[in-house]
Amino acid sequence: METPVQNNSRWTFGGGVGFGFGSNSYFNLSAAPRVGYMLTNDLEGGVLGSVSWQKSNAYSSTMFGVGPFLNYYIARTFFISANYQHYFINYKDKIYDFNAKTNEDALYLGGGYMQRIGNNSYLQLGLMYNVLWKENSSIFSSGLAPSIGFVVGL
Repeated sequence: METPVQNNSRWTFGGGVGFGFGSNSYFNLSAAPRVGYMLTNDLEGGVLGSVSWQKSNAYSSTMFGVGPFLNYYIARTFFISANYQHYFINYKDKIYDFNAKTNEDALYLGGGYMQRIGNNSYLQLGLMYNVLWKENSSIFSSGLAPSIGFVVGL
């Protein structure tokens, strides 16, 4: 029988990477460092930052984002997640040859699977959906966002 590890700190640290593909040669690569605090044994809240690079046949952009998140852990095997991001976007339109700076909000809801990789460390594999996404007014080509992340401190 394995003895549980006593973790005296309620702080968690980690991050993730994400990627996306879509029509018109769309590609997105992102990184998202995060710091959290265990509000209960299964509920974590914190702050998530992000940097993202996107390109397609029609445009390219660089984005920086920041916002809060909540994760609910189910038996340290699955998680349900919500996070809000406010993005600051530098955008270049390749067809009409102009640059723009804009902002966009995203509210990602989803969840996924967790695999223990150490005493209090986990690999998280998930799928999120931006419920604020609108096809004709968003810089994102899709509302779906797969993610791979790590968290230490659970």
